Amino acid sequence: MKAGFAAIVGKPNVGKSTLMNALIGEKVSIVSNRPQTTRNKIAGIMNGEDHQVVFLDTPGIHSPKNSLGSYMMKSVRTAVEGVDAIIYVADAGRELSERDLDLIRKYIAEGIGVIVAMNKTDEVTAEKIFSELDKLNGVDGISAVVPLSALKGSNVEKVRSELLKLIPEGEYFYPRDMITDKTERFMVAEILREKALRNLNEEVPHGIGVEVRKFRERSGAEVVDVDLDLICEKQSHKGIIIGKQGSMLKKIVTQARQDMEKLLGVKVFLTVFVKVKEDWRDDNLILRQLGYDKKED
Repeated sequence: MKAGFAAIVGKPNVGKSTLMNALIGEKVSIVSNRPQTTRNKIAGIMNGEDHQVVFLDTPGIHSPKNSLGSYMMKSVRTAVEGVDAIIYVADAGRELSERDLDLIRKYIAEGIGVIVAMNKTDEVTAEKIFSELDKLNGVDGISAVVPLSALKGSNVEKVRSELLKLIPEGEYFYPRDMITDKTERFMVAEILREKALRNLNEEVPHGIGVEVRKFRERSGAEVVDVDLDLICEKQSHKGIIIGKQGSMLKKIVTQARQDMEKLLGVKVFLTVFVKVKEDWRDDNLILRQLGYDKKED
């Protein structure tokens, strides 16, 4: 048997969460077309007949502008400590920067096996892909370079097979039926945030947080009551989130409830309130309440 840990890293909006979900075969991490969708290290578990790989899906690598951003970058740094492999995801349609190449070299120098996943190849020409692949030829020690489309499932199996070459023999860390180490409370909050990210305009998403007020199973009934606060930074954003006659909030809540019922396998009574907390991304108390911690190592 093989068992180990792999971190999935890269810049924002390159498809890290989509790739992890594709490798596992289940939706574990939320996905949107907004950069910095992932804020925590999300552990997804890939189980096979003779292997178990625990993935750490990390926030996109960026220069933090607030305490939440600092927390996110701390998540990336701690995720790569002690892993057996790193999948460095790059967007085939965007040029690999020197920062990308330096990070790949850094991980290799630390003795970690690195697979470079050139994602979104379905959106660019072959010439563009070859141009980016040529840059990687100058980096010694890369375990594998795999062009793929995580969204369409193209070449995902190749990533899996190359990854397993880097995973050591060992006993499983989690029961075989687990696909994440996150709690159901965490997952329902993430589902609501995903639906907000997907439906709102570009001014609002980065300032959105979700706090779980209640998560309670009704005795003797397959029903879960979920109360969530959708937090934004400005009064004007609150109006956008609620929408005309509550239309936008109703749309977000309906989509979220449907996904929560799929996740939990029971009926969900979902209540969502929109609250304004100015500059919450720089408020240590609020960050802790929402499950983030701005403290640095």
